[in-house]
Amino acid sequence: MFIELALIFLVSLLYIKLLVIFASDLGLVDIPNHRSTHIKHTPTGAGIGFFLAVVTIMPFFHWVLIENYSWIVLAIAIVFVVGVLDDHRDVSPRAKLIVMVVSTLMTYQSGLVISDLGTFFGYDVHLGWFALPFTLFAVLGFSNALNLIDGLDGLAGGVSIVILGSFYAIGYQHHDEFIMVLSGGFMAALAGFMVYNWHPASIFMGDSGSLMLGFAITTVAIKSLEYISPVSVLFLTAIPIIDTSVVVIRRKRTGRRIFSADRCHLHHILHQFFAGNTRKSVLFLIVMQAAYSLTGLQFTKNSDDGILLILFLLNIVIIYLYSAAMIRRQNRICGQREK
Repeated sequence: MFIELALIFLVSLLYIKLLVIFASDLGLVDIPNHRSTHIKHTPTGAGIGFFLAVVTIMPFFHWVLIENYSWIVLAIAIVFVVGVLDDHRDVSPRAKLIVMVVSTLMTYQSGLVISDLGTFFGYDVHLGWFALPFTLFAVLGFSNALNLIDGLDGLAGGVSIVILGSFYAIGYQHHDEFIMVLSGGFMAALAGFMVYNWHPASIFMGDSGSLMLGFAITTVAIKSLEYISPVSVLFLTAIPIIDTSVVVIRRKRTGRRIFSADRCHLHHILHQFFAGNTRKSVLFLIVMQAAYSLTGLQFTKNSDDGILLILFLLNIVIIYLYSAAMIRRQNRICGQREK
């Protein structure tokens, strides 16, 4: 598989370089606002480059696999298209929601669904008719979570590479070609993207990347449930989930809307802690994700999910308390209670 991954990396480099050059002509430019960490207009939409790199190369090596999973491939492509449109002219949240729901239904058509939550203290938890709604919640939740951590140069791409690497290891261990091809392909493409996105970034991922990538990762995660426990997936995808959970809890406790924007995500807090050093902040979170992923890979399908879930929730509580203390120390304003 080395040859196709090397080709994807090289093609991703080429496509993204072209996007950097022609971003202004294509209307793909990110304009900084009060929540941005950058101060100049920067090309965006790199997701176009690394998605097309995968699409360009993989059919030459895995056409039969693509035919067998055509509904899933089409679903990822549809999410990608709406992400491109959002990068170019802004798509309404409602339209993006509809597209994500339709795409999830397409993967459900292929048999990818979260049908059970594992074994909790000796009791199996099967979702039954609630399987599809829970799958929709998981897809929408993680896709949004990955988008929310895309706030520092190299962060979303670096964390995603670690997450995809974890699932690639699972696919390799269990000889699952679908998991290996999808995870490996996007890892190689993201490696090309990181060349341009590492601080100081010359291009951003954009929704064409984060939305599509979040959807692709959840697809791989759901497929991996054939081999690992559901709670293990929480560890394998920990940083986006923990960051979003901590932010949502804080906003609810202060009476704010959970979708309101602020600069109180983990990467914002760490960025100030490291005196504005973007690279240290990003590397810290990437190493954290690697530690969580290595932990998640240790759990077997037969593990008791009740104990693992308590362990994961404790991590959320600890990070919430620690981040709250850091926010007070930094005199960071995270919004007031709404009237």
